[in-house]
Amino acid sequence: MDEYIVSARKYRPASFDTVVGQAALTTTLKNAVKSGKLAHAYLFCGPRGVGKTTCARIFAKAINCMNPTAEGEACNQCESCKAFSEQRSFNIFELDAASNNSVEHIKTLMEQTRIPPQVGKYKVFIIDEVHMLSTAAFNAFLKTLEEPPAHVIFILATTEKHKILPTILSRCQIYDFERMTVANTVAHLKMVAKKEGIMVEEQALEVIAEKADGGMRDALSIFDQAASFCQGNITYKKVIEDLNVLDADNYFKIIELAVENKVPEVMVLLNNVINNGFDGGQFVNGLARHVRNVLMAKDPQTLPLLETSEQQKEKYKQQAQTTDMRFLYQALRLMNECDVNYRQSSNKRLLVELTLIEIAQITQPDEEAGSGRKPRKLKSLFQFIVTQQRLIKAAGQVAAAVVVTGSNAHNTNHPATNINKNTADDANATDEAKAAAKYANYSTVNRPVLKANNGVGFSWNKVREMATKKKIQIVPGMLAPNDPNSKQTVIDNVFTQEELELQWMSMCNRMPQSLSAIATRMKNMNPEIDNFPHVLVKVDNQVILEQMLTIQKSIVNTLKLYLSNKDITLSLSLVEQGEPIKILTRREQFDLMRKENPAVEKLRALMDLELA
Repeated sequence: MDEYIVSARKYRPASFDTVVGQAALTTTLKNAVKSGKLAHAYLFCGPRGVGKTTCARIFAKAINCMNPTAEGEACNQCESCKAFSEQRSFNIFELDAASNNSVEHIKTLMEQTRIPPQVGKYKVFIIDEVHMLSTAAFNAFLKTLEEPPAHVIFILATTEKHKILPTILSRCQIYDFERMTVANTVAHLKMVAKKEGIMVEEQALEVIAEKADGGMRDALSIFDQAASFCQGNITYKKVIEDLNVLDADNYFKIIELAVENKVPEVMVLLNNVINNGFDGGQFVNGLARHVRNVLMAKDPQTLPLLETSEQQKEKYKQQAQTTDMRFLYQALRLMNECDVNYRQSSNKRLLVELTLIEIAQITQPDEEAGSGRKPRKLKSLFQFIVTQQRLIKAAGQVAAAVVVTGSNAHNTNHPATNINKNTADDANATDEAKAAAKYANYSTVNRPVLKANNGVGFSWNKVREMATKKKIQIVPGMLAPNDPNSKQTVIDNVFTQEELELQWMSMCNRMPQSLSAIATRMKNMNPEIDNFPHVLVKVDNQVILEQMLTIQKSIVNTLKLYLSNKDITLSLSLVEQGEPIKILTRREQFDLMRKENPAVEKLRALMDLELA
């Protein structure tokens, strides 16, 4: 039985023409051999397994060949070529800098450079992984590298060029080796399979090439592993099983389900993937690569960027036609965030599931919510007076919004009024039903829409008083104060102190981030109605006063808009020294309001609310 040799060694290139994927570099080296214009030092750099050391050996053999061919290749017939092939040449030295990285090793190497070659023209020193040399070793190497003897040529090889000293780089001709493309790797693997008599599927070779990530040595090692597992017949299914690679069809299926907003099906598919032993983080990374490929397939100009077979390119093009560009951008952003947070997450599976749920909701309309699909957006507690819906539902009397004008505000024969009045007077009715009926009765008169966005601080008595004074058309609880659908806009509204304070606080909460500091100070101020509609604000600090003066016009315009009064004016004054100002906390403000307005406490107890 012959000794087994792995494919990476058995099919290692022996000439420039057999080197895969480095045509430009090999052509340059062959031309240097033909012309005899050789540099004293070369640096070969690039990723692992792309042919750096192989090209260094071929080049060293060619420059010492006594009868090189017209193309610049070694003849393989002269004594120098035979000695090299039989590994007995004294003109070519290989040094592993990973284990020989001290100053002493470099000094020993320098001693060897003094002896001229016995056969051939040059002594060639190949130093692999040169970036592993210590700084002292690099410094000891500098002078010899810059001015070596005429018969010495250095060939340095490294995978990490950035770790080499600039003084070393400046003394070398630098050759950057390229990563192997999928097409080049597949073609080379086909040749190896043919020589070995192994049946292969091209799709299986593509999986091997993608797994190798641009390294031919890695690709040949994986090929040997797959050939051993498949016993002479390498198929796609056996390869993904042996290499534990997720089938690409799963990625296509996930995107199809996400575009259709089928969250449950996405969760089931993810569960199957994880149960088959695949890591959630690897799945997200694979899905991100898939979405990137779909994005590249959107445009014919970027289609060549796909390193895959023509069959897979067609599948990407088909899916690209059914997916929106915005969906692909959003999906990539979400998966990138998931990848960044994956290592720090204590519940990695939940993070992946949430990411896929968000991806499956990208194309879902904003108004849809519930069913575990679109997360609801939480709104402010009293925005648009959502409490009235609960009270009306508890009373069970109002089925639709009622539009009431001033002409029927006191119509006691209105059906809803009579029904709710009976409910409110019924001794057997529950407290919640009574409160709801009372609120429903009030909804049939001119109840204004409250302008409460971010706080608590209004009086129901004041609201009722406003309702009797104004004859305006209102859709209860449905229109905001500045809603364009409102049929009548009040421009001379008589606002109360409570409304002024409420809109002042709301304005402070809406101020931009750049004004957060002044907004925080303004929240502790108490605006007062001095001479209606003139508003007076006292400031206890000269610096704050100067800052507020710069935005005074914006403050006035905001109050005019939200208090519906175009005649509002504002004056800012500095508090006199010694004038006491008590600043109340949110809790103290609420307790004071609750003491002055018992109806607020009843509402709080009825709806089981807590002050945030």
